[in-house]
Amino acid sequence: MSDDSRKDLPPEAIRALAEAEQRRKSAKHPALAKELGGRKGPEPVRYGDWEKKGLAIDF
Repeated sequence: MSDDSRKDLPPEAIRALAEAEQRRKSAKHPALAKELGGRKGPEPVRYGDWEKKGLAIDF
């Protein structure tokens, strides 16, 4: 969000945005365990398609 658009916000909203940014910066991201026996290629959930045995399924 640019500073120009923040000028229209009330002070409480600006403070809340600043606090949220601080929480995001200080958040610790857990190390993910390696998946064993998983699918090859791009993550199907991320790209919105599942393909198995030549059939693509879109949820």
